[in-house]
Amino acid sequence: MKAIEIIRPGGPEVLRPVERPVPEPGSGEVLIRVAAAGVNRPDIMQRRGLYPPPPGASDIPGLEVAGIVVDVGSGVTGWMPGDHVCALLTGGGYAEYCVAHASLCLPIPKGLDFIQAAAIPETYFTVWDNV
Repeated sequence: MKAIEIIRPGGPEVLRPVERPVPEPGSGEVLIRVAAAGVNRPDIMQRRGLYPPPPGASDIPGLEVAGIVVDVGSGVTGWMPGDHVCALLTGGGYAEYCVAHASLCLPIPKGLDFIQAAAIPETYFTVWDNV
């Protein structure tokens, strides 16, 4: 799959397209074919070298996406291939495919396209977690 990696800390010029294997969903995860990815302050900070990915997270940037579920890992209920979702990630969103924990996926609200939906997860989950 095509993905974007950060080759060194810096501005947008440090983003480079690469080929990576398609990730496989683990237990409790879904595999999403990415249609759009959000760009937020943490993405910019990560690109600048100021916000490292958490341990075990993908080194591919991108913390929120919208797309279509193409596979589900064991133990996943409530999501199935073909579902349109937006999701909060620990990384990996700047790619053609990414995995997300099923509990951090939301259905795309009616009337929103993938680009609009990709802007929802980071803000929504931040607010929800603090309410």
